[in-house]
Amino acid sequence: MTPATLIALALIVPTAVAVLLPLFDGRPNIREAVTLSGAVALFYVVVQLLPEVLAGGEPALEVWTVVPGLTIAFSVEPLGMLFALIASGLWIANSVYSIGYMRAEAAHRQTLFYVCFAIALAATMGVAFAGNLFTLFVFYEILTISTYPLVTHKGTEHARKSGRVYMMFLLGASTILLFPAIAWTLVATGTLDFEPGGILGGTMSDVSLGILLALFVFGIAKAAVMPLHLWLPAAMVAPTPVSALLHAVAVVKAGVFTIVKVIVYVFGVETLAEAGTGDWLLYVAGVTIVAASLIALQQDNLKRRLAYSTVSQLSYVVMGAALFTPLAILGAVLHIAAHAVSKITLFFAAGSVHVGAHVDNISEMNGVGRKMPWTMGAFAIGSLSMIGVPPTAGFLGKWFILIAAVSIEQWFAVAVIVFSTVLNAGYFLPIVYRAFRGSGGKQNVTESPWPMVVSLTFTAILTVVLFLVPDVPFDLAERLTGELSPDVDE
Repeated sequence: MTPATLIALALIVPTAVAVLLPLFDGRPNIREAVTLSGAVALFYVVVQLLPEVLAGGEPALEVWTVVPGLTIAFSVEPLGMLFALIASGLWIANSVYSIGYMRAEAAHRQTLFYVCFAIALAATMGVAFAGNLFTLFVFYEILTISTYPLVTHKGTEHARKSGRVYMMFLLGASTILLFPAIAWTLVATGTLDFEPGGILGGTMSDVSLGILLALFVFGIAKAAVMPLHLWLPAAMVAPTPVSALLHAVAVVKAGVFTIVKVIVYVFGVETLAEAGTGDWLLYVAGVTIVAASLIALQQDNLKRRLAYSTVSQLSYVVMGAALFTPLAILGAVLHIAAHAVSKITLFFAAGSVHVGAHVDNISEMNGVGRKMPWTMGAFAIGSLSMIGVPPTAGFLGKWFILIAAVSIEQWFAVAVIVFSTVLNAGYFLPIVYRAFRGSGGKQNVTESPWPMVVSLTFTAILTVVLFLVPDVPFDLAERLTGELSPDVDE
């Protein structure tokens, strides 16, 4: 198959799954087999694109020119390749987990659940492979809309209220801030295409660059930079597989992916470094990291603690990008991958504790780990990764961001990384200690159904494997940083 065909299939496969699933509404085994087959097929298609991208190629597909200057087009560069690999690979694990979780909970509207999941993955592929800002914006919005029914899946008043918060923040920010930023970019440059080194150099004043960057950063509310982060804890009302989708596979990753892509391919790292008017982003990201960690420390509900952890961890990626150096960008990209496998493990474990122990609050988790060793063992690995302890994947991204900050004497960033690492340990390690060493606790506790245990064990192992064998994400990140600018000293 040609690369263009593979790009098309990456969009078609999950869309086809979404179309087929309603045909098997009353036949759950077939419905779930279709979901799993689609997830495996999508990953296979995405992997076929990897060799060409690693070899320096950039497969492309142009679909439709809406009006001159606004074209639906796709192009696979290293950052998008990594995002697509993460999303498609983890869809398989999430699908297996969802089968166990949704059946154990006897959840209603399961077909709608799987349909929206598939649409969200199709939108994610569109975001990952977008060849210009217009295409990215279209699929970014489809991703928001398709995940709304997942957030409100339980159908309660609380779920509907949380769904309104979700839509208000994400659609509101993209309409009021992101869309004008894209329009301003088109007026200033005459193009919305992504280009290595950026397209904005020499087109506007330094002050205007800073303002435009603010419109992009806060318009991309999926990245959950404070204060536009409140949608994320609100979305925890959703079933746990949805939380895993939001926090690891699609939504938040689409946010930080888009910020990194805009900095690299629209502004240009060198342009922002020279202008100096984007330096504020470093401090906003740093404050988000620390503030969200402090809030996480106060949460007793496990999913809410994980939600604020996500807010904090996402801003490591933003802060890395905001250092405007190739090494820091490399660290930010590696942290996207590390956070994906680590945080999905943590949410899988949280859902497993909910199903196997009927517990949602940390204060009730005493002794859970002794009766659910697979679940809490995986949680411990995910926790160590989020703290940044080797040999887990979370160490790599933080290490490169830290070294980059030291190399340019950006001591604020260094202090944030060191302090937040202590805070991460403060809100993760007591959970692990309580689970394995705490006395008392519930008696009727068993491991959750095997599809859930298999999924969380797999992602926990992957968290370690990505540290030991980081070749693919590292090579893609290096290829991305090699495109930044021939004039930037790496």
